[in-house]
Amino acid sequence: MLVIMDAPALNSTVNFKIGNEKLCKTTDAAAHKLKELLTRQGRPNGALRIAVVGGGCSGLQYKMDLVDGPANRDILVNSNGVQVVIDPKSALFVSGSSVDFSEDLQKGGFKVTNPNATAHCSCGESFSA
Repeated sequence: MLVIMDAPALNSTVNFKIGNEKLCKTTDAAAHKLKELLTRQGRPNGALRIAVVGGGCSGLQYKMDLVDGPANRDILVNSNGVQVVIDPKSALFVSGSSVDFSEDLQKGGFKVTNPNATAHCSCGESFSA
């Protein structure tokens, strides 16, 4: 399904697809923290962008950013009251994943649980698929 959404700040049209939680879902804790961060940044309707990039001990790692919304060709997933945007190439790697958030001092922050990852490095920052 293709949805065309106007981006008023850019006066242009952004073409993106709508996905569902089978692609990526957020836990209650992650959704709560994302809403808090987006509100603090002054963009309560923003989104979490998840990308998979080359790097790290195991070859691939996640890159996460807070953005205003989807870009061209992105897939937009509404999960637990927040928006997650993923580019089509990264979607191949994260399908079925979930995003959680922890306040733990040593391993706190946002964490992706990915059923497609075949190996993880010992520091937990990268994976292979």
